[in-house]
Amino acid sequence: MTTPVRLSPSYLVNFGEPEGYLDFARFGPPSHAVVDTSTRLLEATASAGPSTVDDLMRQELRARAAVARLCDSDTDHVTLLPNTSTGLFQVAFGVRGGEVVVSAAEFPANTYPWARAEQAGRLALRRVRPEGGAMTPEAVRAALTAQTSVVSVSAVDFRTGHLADLAGIREVVGDRLLVVDGIQGFGVAEVPWDVADVLVVGGQKWLRAGWGTGFLVLSDRALERLDPVLSGWTGALDAGLFDDEVHPVADGAAAWSVTNLSPIAAGALGHALELVELAGVGAVAQRVAERVDELAEIVAAAGGTVVSERDPLRRAGILAFTLPDHPAAVVGAALVDEGVTATVRPEHVRLSPHASTTPETAARFAAALRRLRAPAAAPAGAPSAGVSGPDVLAALVPTVNGLAAALGPGTEVVLHDLGALPHSIIAIAGDLTGREVGGPMTDLLLGLVRRGTTQDLTNYETYAPDGRVIRSSTVFVRDANGVAVGCLCVNSDPGSGVVAESSNDVHRQVEAFPGDVDTLQRLLVERAVAEAGVPVQLMKKSHKSHVVRVLDESGFFLIRDSVDYLAGNLDVTRYTIYNYLNEIRGTTKPAS
Repeated sequence: MTTPVRLSPSYLVNFGEPEGYLDFARFGPPSHAVVDTSTRLLEATASAGPSTVDDLMRQELRARAAVARLCDSDTDHVTLLPNTSTGLFQVAFGVRGGEVVVSAAEFPANTYPWARAEQAGRLALRRVRPEGGAMTPEAVRAALTAQTSVVSVSAVDFRTGHLADLAGIREVVGDRLLVVDGIQGFGVAEVPWDVADVLVVGGQKWLRAGWGTGFLVLSDRALERLDPVLSGWTGALDAGLFDDEVHPVADGAAAWSVTNLSPIAAGALGHALELVELAGVGAVAQRVAERVDELAEIVAAAGGTVVSERDPLRRAGILAFTLPDHPAAVVGAALVDEGVTATVRPEHVRLSPHASTTPETAARFAAALRRLRAPAAAPAGAPSAGVSGPDVLAALVPTVNGLAAALGPGTEVVLHDLGALPHSIIAIAGDLTGREVGGPMTDLLLGLVRRGTTQDLTNYETYAPDGRVIRSSTVFVRDANGVAVGCLCVNSDPGSGVVAESSNDVHRQVEAFPGDVDTLQRLLVERAVAEAGVPVQLMKKSHKSHVVRVLDESGFFLIRDSVDYLAGNLDVTRYTIYNYLNEIRGTTKPAS
């Protein structure tokens, strides 16, 4: 059994993120030391004197030196950047032709630079989809061609937490250039960074240096084969000589400088890197692994499934999971209610702890899952203990026709399986709404599931597809633990002679009964666009974000491939939709 790592108190005392924060793969709250350094440097600018600017500019050398130490390099091979994307764009436009191999599942920051460089005629882009999804040495070997000059990979996959075998990939790549996006692993994973010809890292995540920080490390081979075509005046020889001439580029990584960066950002980055050195990358990595193991045990105890990388040798600090019978959006809402911050995607929930993550944070996470899985007060007629959700629904299927017959003409009985979204109808009798087995649930029911609201609705008015007023009741079906696994719906036409008693639960609902998933998607999108009040072709970001917010609340993203469908309708990429969702779910509390 591995002995738990003991991190230096002088390291841990620098951190104080809120209890429950498990989202370092998205953003790492800066340390107290970084905030203090940034404040001190900013205050220095307020009382600028003869030497202030020169003194502040020395922060760049401090940060470059720390990068060099952590990468087993030297400052002549390091330059600072404001973010990862800037470095990747510079490198992409510096390639002298040939083919660049990139995974099609990469984060957009590692896709767009190569695509734009291809559009500019600088290179040919080859996006591959490796079997199993990970860019393993074997997958890279299979993707190489005689024209391949560059292979670009992420050290850690942002979805699965898979830690790339960079040493193995380096061996397979051979004399070609290897470009590595290290933002999801630098400082918290033991990686042989020196095998990369180009290493690009942003400091706002695991390094906890804040936005506007990052760096680029170039090998001798990269310096020889790449052209710094985006080099600026600070990347030229004799940058301080203003003689009205355009000077040649400087030697080494200095040639890749575009302009002076913020010395405040450089100071923040330098202090953040020095904290990593203080603790030791190995110690930080081990503590992160312990926290991931702890979270994985909590997921397993709740009956969930870890869908991210599980191999301890190939796993970084990201853990993604699903919970049976609970869409990711519902799990995310429960986490927010418990004060837990995570990334919620349509297909799973992603957790990413750091070395400073406390046991109390794990306890909050466990409490949220327990609350989701806790037995609810069983309604009358609830199944006996030991009966599973599928068994309950299977037992109800034969009763649908009999119940419809007993209720008489003008009645429709529908049984939904919540685990079969979006094709949730598993039995139906009657043709009041014209639906069939395999059809979707109504928009009203989908919104209830999204919000985790499984309270029965009885005797409410709605409208049939032909405009007729109908009476409806929806009763949720639960398993032995009280978890909603399906629902039984009864719809009737009052004009047929079926008289419903009055109820105070819900008086009137506007509900649609789409016959297929495509119709449901189209209806929800059209409604959200109409609510925005602006035609799609005239929409700005705020309008499109509003559409995504409305659709998220409606349960639209519980439908498979809904992101791609919406991206096509709004004329944006799927990654843009994910970004809107992350912004929305990161700043608002989902309805409970």
